[in-house]
Amino acid sequence: MTSAHEPSDVDRPKASVLDRARWWAADYGYALRRQLAILSPPWSLGRRRRPPRAWRRDSSALPEVVLVPGVYEHWTFLRPLGDALAKAGHRVRVVHGLGINRRPIAATAAYLGEQLTTLPVHDAGRVLVAHSKGGLVGKHLLISSGTAHEAAAEAAAGGDPAEAAADAAPALGLLGMVTVCTPFHGVRLAGLFPDPSIRAFLPGDETIVSLGRDTSVNGRIVSVFGPFDPHIPEGSALDGATNVLVPAPGHFRVLKAPATHQAVVEGVAHLAQR
Repeated sequence: MTSAHEPSDVDRPKASVLDRARWWAADYGYALRRQLAILSPPWSLGRRRRPPRAWRRDSSALPEVVLVPGVYEHWTFLRPLGDALAKAGHRVRVVHGLGINRRPIAATAAYLGEQLTTLPVHDAGRVLVAHSKGGLVGKHLLISSGTAHEAAAEAAAGGDPAEAAADAAPALGLLGMVTVCTPFHGVRLAGLFPDPSIRAFLPGDETIVSLGRDTSVNGRIVSVFGPFDPHIPEGSALDGATNVLVPAPGHFRVLKAPATHQAVVEGVAHLAQR
């Protein structure tokens, strides 16, 4: 990994109010351009909604990557990350049907898991690569899929007649997850918004609290973030995870930074080596 720290060791560079204001404006400008890119020009809408052909080429020695976008984000929002991962040799998948990811975290994780069970598991396994809320969805899936398999294994070991039910929880082949700017500790600023899909990020939300208490999968998570995130003042460092600070400020604009791409590619490689 390029740079790994425990949360207490992450030193965020000091920035002036002017720098933060400039970063904030640039961040929203980038997000707006990414959102508009899928709609313009109208005649290319179908092409823009289809994953690039290059994403389907892969090396059997490298895990495939499944992109999980954040709230109010179509999968195309993560196209820069997908392009970088494909260039590194990974097969890149998207799960259709998530829309703009406004459904509850648990429901979205269940849907994601169901869709992955319909796809053949890659020989080298899978790694989730997620942005923002996508990381919470991914952690929920890592926890729930692990719990299901533990229960199936215990039933089989005990000679339970329901051993055949193990097939009801097929292996997803998940090695772990690389996240970018995920609010693992919640976001107090979410209280400023009436939208339930945003207020779900409040630090006291039941799902946020539950995910925070369960540290069983933290060691299989690589959390990437920049020195300034206007959406997550609490930060994205996670105890027990591999935390990587990249020199790219912002919550959205960080997705296009070469340093972020390198950290994500290295993060996937790190999980594959475990």
